[in-house]
Amino acid sequence: MHDFNTPLENDIEKKYINLEKQLASLIEGEQNITAILSNVTAALSQTFKWLWIGFYIVEDNELVLGPFQGPVACFRIRKGEGVCGAAWKDKKTIIVPDVEKFPGHIACSSLSKSEIVVPVFNNKNKVFGVLDVDSDELYTFSETDKKHLEKIVSIIQKSLI
Repeated sequence: MHDFNTPLENDIEKKYINLEKQLASLIEGEQNITAILSNVTAALSQTFKWLWIGFYIVEDNELVLGPFQGPVACFRIRKGEGVCGAAWKDKKTIIVPDVEKFPGHIACSSLSKSEIVVPVFNNKNKVFGVLDVDSDELYTFSETDKKHLEKIVSIIQKSLI
């Protein structure tokens, strides 16, 4: 069993590096994407106490709610709508320091104050889905989070056939 909770670790960079190693080991050999995404969300949730962590998966030209940790979420998001739909459409990570200032933000939870969304690509370089992380505090996410969440997504992408 992996211990993803490192309460004595205050350095965010070290937390991410430790988590990346653990996730690579955990995921190795697993083929079921639902199982992988479920454990990734659980590991992120145990490591970082963010409000909401989860995946939306592209299905019939919509993002459909996948494995997550946190409060109840929106079931479906259209391409280009909200932060998740924008990250899907633009095929790039989006950091939103204050969701109230993001045009077209979809408020699945009124507790969400800041957000980061990272696209997940399949082996044909098409967006498979997105990793969505919400915080109940403003200005939570930085370039450090972007770099490491993209690295975690790249670990997941190796499992996508």
